[in-house]
Amino acid sequence: MGIRKLGYVGLNVTDVEAWTDLLGRTLGIGVTLAKSGTDEVALAELDEFKYRVALYPSTEDSPRELGWIVDTPAELDRLTRRLTDAGFTVAEGSAEERELRGATSLRWFTDPVGYRVELAVGEAKVRTAAARPPGGPGTTGLGHFVLAGPRLQEMRELYESVLEFKLTDYRAPGLFFFRCNRTHHSIALAGAETASIHHLEFEHGSIDDVGRAYDRAKANDVPISISLGRHMNDKAISFYVKNPSGFHLEIGCAGIEVGEDWVPHDFGRPDVWGHHHADANPFAAPKS
Repeated sequence: MGIRKLGYVGLNVTDVEAWTDLLGRTLGIGVTLAKSGTDEVALAELDEFKYRVALYPSTEDSPRELGWIVDTPAELDRLTRRLTDAGFTVAEGSAEERELRGATSLRWFTDPVGYRVELAVGEAKVRTAAARPPGGPGTTGLGHFVLAGPRLQEMRELYESVLEFKLTDYRAPGLFFFRCNRTHHSIALAGAETASIHHLEFEHGSIDDVGRAYDRAKANDVPISISLGRHMNDKAISFYVKNPSGFHLEIGCAGIEVGEDWVPHDFGRPDVWGHHHADANPFAAPKS
């Protein structure tokens, strides 16, 4: 009970057209437009639900909201009490925000690094199937994100002690993976001087879907920031592209699930094979 899964991410972006082109041509992800106040927001349709990523036109590129789906209104009330007891101020989302999210209830608070975190009850299923690229099912949903920033211990306490996420594994000196369901992780936290999203992961149905996306990225001259590889901890096969806002999108499949008997551990090195970085890797294993 409690938080069930990662529901959606909202981003302030300076180039909505470039994002839409990347999502459509390379990843086969359909985008619809909706009104939010005076803005026209682009909604990326990763699966059969209304959207998983919202792109808000802005003069800066930055995270706008991080949305988690909660099981029931009673659980939303319980988590609200836990947040309030921990010193967070929890506010109600507006009717317009609930409508855009497809939620029946919506509350939000600000996390220790300044990001808006939303807790939503309900998801709007608006199609029987999302648009797919030729040759395969393509994306199947939103997987996880990695958040880097200061105040790492406070962020850990928020997600692990207050929101009841479970630590799956970690890598010294400061990279932690947390889950809210059987999926290996829905969020990872890392230390950094400035808060940012390191990457956002889109789930795909098979290695062939990932491979086709890789071919389209190469054909469309999309910057591949981290090459194809398999992670050591969750065993996912993926590659990464640099998106128009400057951080990474991970295109992956085949991550493992874990049970209640899972024991958190340091998984040592980051990858089984591959995942060569075009630029310096901030999470590289420390040199001995």
